[in-house]
Formats: sequence, structure tokens, C-alpha cells
Amino acid sequence: MGDYQQDPMVHLELTGNTGLVLRRPFDPTAHDLDASFRLTRFADLKGRCCKVPKEVLEKLVSSLQQDYMQDPDQPFMPITSPRIGIGLDCSVIPLRHGGLCMVQTTDFFYPIVDDPYMMGKIACANVLSDLYAMGVTECDNMLMLLAVSTKMIEKERDVVIPLIMRGFKDSALEAGTSVTGGHSVVNPWCTIGGVATTICQQNEFIVPDNAVVGDVLVLTKALGTQVAVNAHQWLDQSERWNRIKLVVSEEDVRKAYHRAMDSMSRLNRVAARLMHKYNAHGATDVTGFGLLGHAQTLASHQKNEVSFVIHNLPVIAKMAAVAKACGNMFQLLQGHSAETSGGLLICLPREQAAAYCKDIEKQEGCQAWIIGIVEKGSRTARIIDKPRVIEVPAKD
Repeated sequence: MGDYQQDPMVHLELTGNTGLVLRRPFDPTAHDLDASFRLTRFADLKGRCCKVPKEVLEKLVSSLQQDYMQDPDQPFMPITSPRIGIGLDCSVIPLRHGGLCMVQTTDFFYPIVDDPYMMGKIACANVLSDLYAMGVTECDNMLMLLAVSTKMIEKERDVVIPLIMRGFKDSALEAGTSVTGGHSVVNPWCTIGGVATTICQQNEFIVPDNAVVGDVLVLTKALGTQVAVNAHQWLDQSERWNRIKLVVSEEDVRKAYHRAMDSMSRLNRVAARLMHKYNAHGATDVTGFGLLGHAQTLASHQKNEVSFVIHNLPVIAKMAAVAKACGNMFQLLQGHSAETSGGLLICLPREQAAAYCKDIEKQEGCQAWIIGIVEKGSRTARIIDKPRVIEVPAKD
């Protein structure tokens, strides 16, 4: 354990076969790969597909939602109201037997970190996060979706892909579930993701539509992961590094990067469990559309005439300054910077929110923050003009 205390970049990993073990960051040379190998380069090829813009996706989702709702006689209709199913974090499907529901979600994305094992863990945590956003704490089964890049040489493939798969599997084990199948293909871009499924009774999930005036908004992970992983990539790109080096040191960037990896690979399972204990009125996970994008989607699905107002932005240390030095290209403080496997944004009764934050810190050693309020409104969300930026310490 002495080495772990001396080296802040060493990770403690929980694996199914060996229990708690020490694991150092991925070193390409230790696997006979070129020292310049970067997994993230297999997500940055010419012509790479991007995330569908939020407004386009909402139109597509709306038309699909209408198709379901226009045919009430359709057998085994997968949704029982416009608020459950397409457009939210999970589909909730009433089953034929016993008053049970199937809660299911899927997700995948490109490599965003250069450690293959951590990439696998992040991908799995990201898939599971949609279940946790619904207050579901148990996952019955996972499938893995994997695309191996055609640009990888055989040696790179044989080293990297098993590490990604192991990270994914270990994260599933940490969540109390297992990977029983999936699908793999070859593709110009490396992608990793999966499907998570659980069968549960209706009291095991929280329909995210019950926010009331006077609730507060709690966020369970710091923002700025996209900025952190990009800044880390720019250490090798002098032109981009020169744009930010006056506001951040190489050590700052590396610490922020490791803080981001730890955050993205951390399950939202405890956060979901505590949603039940403290009577949450609904939640969503903050991912690709940024804090404001997901807050707006959550607000739009509320039964009551409410709106969300965000006053505080917890951000990984130095990343707000980096975002500003980049000419605001990330739109971090405007709430549009993408987060991968981000925290839960939860509507909680005001009198229970502080206890929720204290409890999650006690159980996980990680903070949660009250970042805003729920007020009377027209189902919208906004960030105030000059939000308070809370600097969240990077990895020590």
C-alpha cells in the first residue's frame, strides 16, 4: 500500500476474481506498443460522426412518441404515458405478468480517455447511469456493444480491446450485475457501450415528473470532464497547448484528467439509492447535452408548472479557466459542455437536500452540491447570468 500512497495516479480497482488490487495507469510501452499510442486517436478520424444536435433529436423523438400514442389498441404498448419511455433516460415497459416492468437503456460512444481499461469502466458506468437516474439500483443483465477500429494494427487490437472489455466487465461486477452477451463489429471508429436491463416493481423506480415549487436541484458529480480530457490531449499539441498554458500547468491538467476519469468511472448507484431515502421527485443524468440541456429536458417533462433555475456550477479545478482561455468553445459556464458519465441532477425537497448531500459524502467520500431551485414557471430551465463557480479540487 505504500506505493499507492506515494503515487497519486495509482488506482484502487475492485475486480471480480482478485478483490481489491492496485492498478497503475496504462503505459503503451509496457505492452510493446509505441510510446505515442493514444486510444483517443481512434475517435478522431476524418469524417467522424458527431452527436445528433439536441433540437434535431427532440423532433425525431417527438414523432416517434406520437406514433406510439396514436394507437391505443396496440398490444403490449411500451409506454403508458408521454412521460415514460422515449425521450427520457430509460424506457419503462409494463410486462404481461405480475405487475412488473422492464426498465431498459442503451448507450455507446467513442474513446475519450487513453487508458483502455478505464475507458471500459467509464462506458459501463455511462450505460448504467440511465437506470440510476430513474432510481433503479439493481441491474439484472448487461450486453456489451463494441466496434474495433479498422485503423488499429493487430498488436494494438490484441492489447487494447481485451483491456476495454475487462474494464467494462469489472464495472458491471461492481454494480452487482454481469455481461452475458452483446455484439462486436469492425468499424472506422472505435466505439464501446452496451445495454442495461432490469425487471422491477413500480415502487423500485422514480418517474421523473413530480418536481414541485420549493424543491432544490442537487448535482452529484463535478462538471468539466470534456474540458479536462481535451486539455490532456492538447499536451501533445503545441498549438492548442499554447492557448491554455498561461492559465494552467501540465501538472494541473494531469490531475484534472485523472479526477475526470475517476468521476466518469464512478457509478451513480449510491446516488440512486439515496433518492428513495430522501424522497426525490425526479432526476436525470448529465451527459452529452450538458447540464443545461438535460435540465431543460427534465423540466419539460414535469406534471406541475415549474421551472429550474441554476445558480451554482461545481467545476473540476482550473477547468473553468481553461474553457475561458479557449474562447469559450466548450460553453462550460453556459451549461452546454458535454459530460460523459456525469452525475445525477435531482429534484429534492428543500428540507431533505442537505442531508442527502451529507449522506452521499459519508458513503462515497465524494461531494454533491445544491446548485439551483425549482420555482413556478413554464417547464423551462436556465442558468443565471453570473453563476457561482465552485472549484472542485482535482486529484491530489
